[in-house]
Amino acid sequence: MAEIEVLLPKMGESVAEATITKWLKAEGETIEEDEPLVEIATDKVDSEVPSPAAGVLKKILFNEGDVVQVGTAFAIIGGEGPTDEVTNQPNTIKQEIEIESIIAEQILEPLSNGKSNNETIAVESSRFYSPLVKSIASKEGVKMEELEVIQGSGAGGRVTKKDMLLFLKDRTSYTEKAISKPNTTLQKTNVPVHIKPNIPIGENDEIIQMDRMRKLIADHMVMSKHVAPHVTSFVEADVTNIVLWRNKMKDEFLKREGEKLTYTPIFMEAILKALKDMPNINSMISGDQIIVKKDLNLGMATALPSGNLIVPVIHNADQYNLVGLAKKVNDLANRARLNKLSPDEIQGGTYTVTNVGTFGNVMGTPIINQPQSAILAVGAIRKKPAVIETPQGDTIGIRHMMFLSHSYDHRNIDGAMGGSFVKKVADYLENFDLNREI
Repeated sequence: MAEIEVLLPKMGESVAEATITKWLKAEGETIEEDEPLVEIATDKVDSEVPSPAAGVLKKILFNEGDVVQVGTAFAIIGGEGPTDEVTNQPNTIKQEIEIESIIAEQILEPLSNGKSNNETIAVESSRFYSPLVKSIASKEGVKMEELEVIQGSGAGGRVTKKDMLLFLKDRTSYTEKAISKPNTTLQKTNVPVHIKPNIPIGENDEIIQMDRMRKLIADHMVMSKHVAPHVTSFVEADVTNIVLWRNKMKDEFLKREGEKLTYTPIFMEAILKALKDMPNINSMISGDQIIVKKDLNLGMATALPSGNLIVPVIHNADQYNLVGLAKKVNDLANRARLNKLSPDEIQGGTYTVTNVGTFGNVMGTPIINQPQSAILAVGAIRKKPAVIETPQGDTIGIRHMMFLSHSYDHRNIDGAMGGSFVKKVADYLENFDLNREI
């Protein structure tokens, strides 16, 4: 058989590169079609790349830890017989990458021949930079002061390869403009370089190296707190009707649908209703513009067995009924814990919900999942004595109560809007129909 180049597949919008974390096959080993060949990691998700054909792994073109561009060949698979010429997989992405590489060479070549001290930059910043961006910056001698003023076009304002190439093409002019105009968007994206505290390490202390996902989470959280002034509003909701209804319906639901009925889809349904009532909550900020997102793509923060966190997204969540939401929630949560999510399933979210009650917490102050503008935390449901208003007068009874914590970006969501939204969610939960059919 002809040899086949295995190309790094496209893994979702805005994902241009991936790091090879582990080869699952060695050179000379046989492999079946669709059998996992290599484990890769992006800033979005860790996943496996299956073999496009059965044969023998003839050549590994990149080592573990190397960064590979989308559309680039990273391995060659052939038959056990004599080697034929390499057959390229039909892939328009590869053509795009080749064109981009040619343009990059035209831009970088004259710069490399010019003044460049090639000193390695020390990226000590809370702003995230991909390995490729760091490599280009190091090669071209781009100092931290210059790197920090580049306006990123990637998700959450990240600097991409394209941003770097545009910067290098007109480097002097770009930097002078950024410095001379302190009120420009470029200046607003600056992230100050903080002096890190010196941590004393004792002989009885344990040192745990952060894994790749934990580093990404740390960078993303710091960036979010720096970018958005966080405000959190709290409301306590009486969810007694929901608890009684779920207890009545869960066995029937499991028998009929083959799925567990958790509280999460019920909470999501209320949130989606409130988002339709107050669409400005479902927005993002771009410079001095507020972008109101028409699609309701609901993210659900999910804890992984490793202790890390991932946020699968239910796209167009308002189009699902309660049964559909329940099935989608269970499916995404299960596959998230098994590391089986696709990149598209963890991006594109417009609003996020996190269930801190799972860990027994009554409330929390969640950090906004950038570039979204708000996130809602639901706390543990607890039995409490509460005042019950009736036409005959007020009484005290045992009720199932829960706190809702709504964190939002104060740049585009003021306290009146942010507080009204979480109160609206609570109203939908409290008015849940106890006689509802499913």
